[in-house]
Amino acid sequence: MFGGLGNIADLLKQAKNMKGQLDEVQSEMAHQRYSADAGGGAVTATVDGKGTLVDIKINADATGDLELLEDMIKASVASAARKAQAAMQQEMAKLTGGLNIPGLGDLLGGDGTPT
Repeated sequence: MFGGLGNIADLLKQAKNMKGQLDEVQSEMAHQRYSADAGGGAVTATVDGKGTLVDIKINADATGDLELLEDMIKASVASAARKAQAAMQQEMAKLTGGLNIPGLGDLLGGDGTPT
């Protein structure tokens, strides 16, 4: 069978250790910054490791066409958030040794990103 309660205790200990490492990675990632631009640098968005917008820069020359400006803002924010998500996924892959652990995405917000 499973070899007794010792193996279960070991599994629980490993899970607890992994949770601690996960918390540490999430904390470190929250302090990281990821930037992306749109319109050749007309708009630059910066998000933190959680994907939350922390800064946006708009070149004064980009304010002529408001509809285009809105599109560039959305594009730059989305791109920066994708960078943050990719970085988090890389860190999680390091933590789990590349294993897909069921439920880990739920801990991070359902799609593998931190909440």
